Amino acid sequence: MKINRWLLPVSWTYGLGVWVRNEFFNYGLLHCRGYDVPVISVGNITVGGTGKTPHVEYLIRLLKDRYKVAVLSRGYKRRTKGYVLANLQSTAQDIGDEPYQMKVKFPKITVAVDGDRCEGIQHLCQDPITRGVNIILLDDAYQHRYVRPNLNILLVDYNRPIFSDKLLPAGRLREQTSGKKRADIVIVTKCPSTIDMKEMQSIGKRLSLQEHQRLFFSTMVYQELQPMFCGENRPLETIHTEEQIMVISGIAEPGPMIEEIQKQSKHVTHLSFGDHHHFTADDIERINTTFESLPYPKIAITTEKDAARLTTTDGLSDTLRPCIFILPIEVKFLQGKAEQFNKMILELTSKQGDK
Repeated sequence: MKINRWLLPVSWTYGLGVWVRNEFFNYGLLHCRGYDVPVISVGNITVGGTGKTPHVEYLIRLLKDRYKVAVLSRGYKRRTKGYVLANLQSTAQDIGDEPYQMKVKFPKITVAVDGDRCEGIQHLCQDPITRGVNIILLDDAYQHRYVRPNLNILLVDYNRPIFSDKLLPAGRLREQTSGKKRADIVIVTKCPSTIDMKEMQSIGKRLSLQEHQRLFFSTMVYQELQPMFCGENRPLETIHTEEQIMVISGIAEPGPMIEEIQKQSKHVTHLSFGDHHHFTADDIERINTTFESLPYPKIAITTEKDAARLTTTDGLSDTLRPCIFILPIEVKFLQGKAEQFNKMILELTSKQGDK
């Protein structure tokens, strides 16, 4: 884990500002607002990928056949302002790549974006087209304390645990680790599937959770490759060891995906871009040229989040388009705890619905 220790003095100043803000909320000088509709927040106290979108999607799958589900996100790096309600014509530029990804995968649910979550919830509850919504999932809103969620889920990356990290800019913490006390559920994400009970207990001890908080461990499971433009699904296991793979990633932590693909092929060429990267004409030319230079047989693989931006980007070559696949991921709870987690979520939503 990289810590920029020479920036620790700046981190102290940043941390003081964050601490003062949180104390204002703790003492009621800044006010949290609750809502009649159940609100579940999924977030973290670090920058970078902890798996928020796959965990929100897990909740969507759990709830969508029982409730009228809405997802509210800020729509990071979108090119619009204010409140935007997604529809089937929305693009990643309109609403952000992650909300776009969720709308494409779950077209029947409501997806909206607003940097001001209170305003967003007001729209969802009052606008004629969405006021039938009866559960709201807040994506990446752990620091948005003006909303008081009915359930606060904190995600902690197994590969960069909060107890070993430092505040920005020396590390990646958005706030002090004491912020974890606001969570009702803590999920340690991106765990290896082989993690044993002893290591789980060690992590739990170092997290030092309160008695009412519940701790879960999850891992990411890679699904079948899906064609971005045309063709059929392909199991990841059908990639053979001599096949050339070009990987295009613009996510915070591409390492686990690369490792998974390298289990299948020893010829992996990785084109790495920044998180939520907007692909330029030069980027597309580099992608096309790199793919053309690879010998056959060859395919390209990208993430769901990157596909949200690439599908609306012009210039991908006719050689590449039929050969580019999306590698989806889904969340799996470890220790057989999925049923326990699901029960907690469903009990909360049913109790709120009875009010």
